[in-house]
Amino acid sequence: MSQNKNFTAVFLLITLSLIWGTSFILIKQGLKVFAPDVVGALRVTAASLFLLPLALPRLKELKQGDSYKLLVSGLMGIFFPAFLFAWAQTQLNSSLAGILNTLSPLWTMIIGALFFTQRFRGFAILGIVISFTGTILLALSREGGTVTGFNVYALIIVVACALYGANLNWVKFKIHDLGSLAITSISLLFIGPLAAIYLFGFTDFVTTVTTTPGAWKAFGFIVLLALMSTALANLMFVKLLKISTPLFASSVTYIMPIVAVMWGVIDGEKLATATSLVWLPF
Repeated sequence: MSQNKNFTAVFLLITLSLIWGTSFILIKQGLKVFAPDVVGALRVTAASLFLLPLALPRLKELKQGDSYKLLVSGLMGIFFPAFLFAWAQTQLNSSLAGILNTLSPLWTMIIGALFFTQRFRGFAILGIVISFTGTILLALSREGGTVTGFNVYALIIVVACALYGANLNWVKFKIHDLGSLAITSISLLFIGPLAAIYLFGFTDFVTTVTTTPGAWKAFGFIVLLALMSTALANLMFVKLLKISTPLFASSVTYIMPIVAVMWGVIDGEKLATATSLVWLPF
């Protein structure tokens, strides 16, 4: 990368870490009132509406086959992870969820090597192995910081991280001829209706938001999550991916836990598990 691209990449990496590190506490606030599927569906629906003005004029940029590629990217990188993280955080605190997300670079490397002929240096592999070890220990840990059995909800985040890793490589090597605005906004345009149909047709969202105390406050947190962590952050992330490598872009997950743990402490979470093992992924 050139010097200007290096500076831009580092700036985007730090900014994304701050935004995505905050997303876990926003999910937690939404889950105080809404079911996890409502949180996921509302997040995707709202984000697609935010970027709708950007998506529509860019439809003319699509060539044959692009629609399919963008739909796949939207499903892997946004739609399914939005539901999976909300589901996982019904049984994991926001700090631990942020730490477990450090598994994304491992999946990025594995999928890149298996399906996209990517090669990685020894230090990158060593760092990711350390990350994987820390993630497994966290998954085996309970609130008291002792290993007592596998926390099955950690597997949900593992699946979400695998989807992130697949999407990173997919965007970098399959949708390289489209700009970041087109990729993010049109992907959300394609998956937004799916989320909206599910939200209004198969959940109790309308009833909950109109009758439950505190629902509008939780709604506001999810809308903020959609605007910052889904719409804006994905625009920035695709830009980062365009000027760097999938492995570098996925390294945002190494900084995010610091922010996630900070918000967890502010919110009064018990971090015995995290404090005993939090540094292992780094």
